Amino acid sequence: MKIIMKKYLLIMVILSLVTAFSANAETGSLPSPDNLSYQPLQIQLPQARRLVLDNGIILYILEDRELPIVNINAIIRTGSMYDPPGKEGTAELTAQVMKTGGAGNISSSQMDSSFDFLGSAPDISIYLESADVSFSVLKENMETGINLLSQMLINPAFEDAKFTLAKELTKEGLRRLKDNPQRYSFREFNRLIYGDNERGRYSTVKSIGRIEREDLLLFHKTYFSPDNIMMVVTGDITVESASRLISRYFGNWKKSDTRKIVPPPQNRQGGIFCIDKEIPQSTIIIGSFAPAKKDKDYYAFTILDFIIGSGGFSSRIFSAVRNNEGLAYSAGSFYRSRPDYGLFGAYAFTKNQTTGKALSLINSIIDDVKANSVKKEEIAWARKSINNGFIFSFLSTRDIAWQQMKMEYDNLPADYLTSYCDRINNVGEEELKKAAARYLNKEGNTVLILGNIKEFDNPLPGAVMINPEE
Repeated sequence: MKIIMKKYLLIMVILSLVTAFSANAETGSLPSPDNLSYQPLQIQLPQARRLVLDNGIILYILEDRELPIVNINAIIRTGSMYDPPGKEGTAELTAQVMKTGGAGNISSSQMDSSFDFLGSAPDISIYLESADVSFSVLKENMETGINLLSQMLINPAFEDAKFTLAKELTKEGLRRLKDNPQRYSFREFNRLIYGDNERGRYSTVKSIGRIEREDLLLFHKTYFSPDNIMMVVTGDITVESASRLISRYFGNWKKSDTRKIVPPPQNRQGGIFCIDKEIPQSTIIIGSFAPAKKDKDYYAFTILDFIIGSGGFSSRIFSAVRNNEGLAYSAGSFYRSRPDYGLFGAYAFTKNQTTGKALSLINSIIDDVKANSVKKEEIAWARKSINNGFIFSFLSTRDIAWQQMKMEYDNLPADYLTSYCDRINNVGEEELKKAAARYLNKEGNTVLILGNIKEFDNPLPGAVMINPEE
């Protein structure tokens, strides 16, 4: 099945441009992109085939014969929030050494040579609340590739030399973290806002030093389990072939029943926290918890966040802080929506001498939105932009099957993908008011500021000085 959505969208845009340019040919003027008109896009997504192996692996398969390539993607219910206390960094090291440390009777050098011959290698990434696997291989090599991938995921060897190297590289990266103020600030912001929840812990040089090879073996055994994984196979492969190969190489993988469940974070007391660092610019991050993806306010808050700061140049924070006042080279907001909780934040990177002014301006923008200052034209712009962006989540077969699988992974309603745009369009002004009143509460915000405090333009009453562990 060919996925022609990308070409279809391009044709629609070209036809709109040709029509508009023709209409303005005599005057020589070019139309504004906002004035282009075209028929609403009607997109029918192909449905991936869903199968469940006997050992619990959930498998989504979608054919695409456009290129002789087979793609395998997987998501695992794990993440750095499952690191053992005192040994933060275990999840990340597990993923690293799974890729580099050999598997079964295959040494790391043999594994590297095999993947070099295929011209591709799997990537395993650990995030806060999940792990992802990504692998693409030519159709003619797909069975060899799937075989190697299965050995890496099921029976990693965690060679001592590769484990030691990964530990040292990780510790060196942590020593250099403070040289990247933005990454450093967001790490500390996460720690503060999540508090005692497991999501608030992070790796240090000391915690990495405590990790032993046996910790990686235990973490892998606990979380890399067939009943804890969902897979997507897409590309030039039939449903029958994909099912047969995945069953052959992953079907004997044994389940693990020792996993724990991390509860969602709870609201906690906010405050202003400062990290003193002698650099010319400061990083400001303001955050609070927001609606979960399954919450009734999710769609309304998506629009609010877009208007406040995630909508780019036309959003309020970017326009006011960067364009109008020139206080920051980057400013905006973000909304991390998870199935059982959400996190909203605003940020700015400004010079030390305008830290207080930038903070005050961001707070005033959020207060204005809460006070119902959102205009109808802003709502229309946000709806259109959000839905246009959503469409581009389905440009390839892999994207389509991944989104369908991820919907099940997040336990979302069966019509989530097909109804998303309509739900965004149907958000009314009253819903926006209620969502803003519930979640845009400045008093409970967690504020982190990193910079040279001696140079700040305004004092920060009640601010708490912190000195994070290396």
